[in-house]
Amino acid sequence: MGLAMLSAVDLSVAGRSGQLLPPTSLELLPGNLLLVQADSQDIRTVLALTLSGRMRPTSGSVQWGHDGDIARLRRRSALLDAPGVNEPERHLRVVDVVAEDLALLPRAARTRPQQWLEQHGFLDLARAWVQEIPPETRLVLLTELALADPGVELLIVDSPDRHTSDPDNWLPFLQDVTDRGRHGVAVVAVVTRVPADHAGSIVVTPSTAESQELP
Repeated sequence: MGLAMLSAVDLSVAGRSGQLLPPTSLELLPGNLLLVQADSQDIRTVLALTLSGRMRPTSGSVQWGHDGDIARLRRRSALLDAPGVNEPERHLRVVDVVAEDLALLPRAARTRPQQWLEQHGFLDLARAWVQEIPPETRLVLLTELALADPGVELLIVDSPDRHTSDPDNWLPFLQDVTDRGRHGVAVVAVVTRVPADHAGSIVVTPSTAESQELP
């Protein structure tokens, strides 16, 4: 097996009143999708923040290939839809979300919001409220915005299943992202439950495994 793009070893985060993230290890190669199952939204978001370099772990390690530079990991990754962190605000229209995200891109990658919406087939949704669009459309929109940054090689998606009970609304699309020809792009989706028929790579956080062993 080749060098892992992303690797975490006994990654954990402690809070004031206890452990926010139990020790978690994983490995992800370029162009692959990994589903990580965790019980609570707090654990999922902390894990997503840590894997994308937005939060430093209390112990353990996370690195990008052989490079343990957290700043580089943060530059190369995109965090999608984390509750309380960067999920789109409900009172915003789609065009406003697009404008905000495009403004954060490197200057050479920026384009006008209306032009971007038209190029990606979202022009008819420009004036729609974010809370009105279907979950599958929301995911596609946020993913395409993240991939507008040419430096992004890793997508960390926080709880795509919290918007829908049907995995067909998010899983096939994320699988397609790794197959669309952008070599090197990898995806981690931190989820409530891994779909029963998913045959790909999965990791279950320790807390989830322990709860499943209870009678």
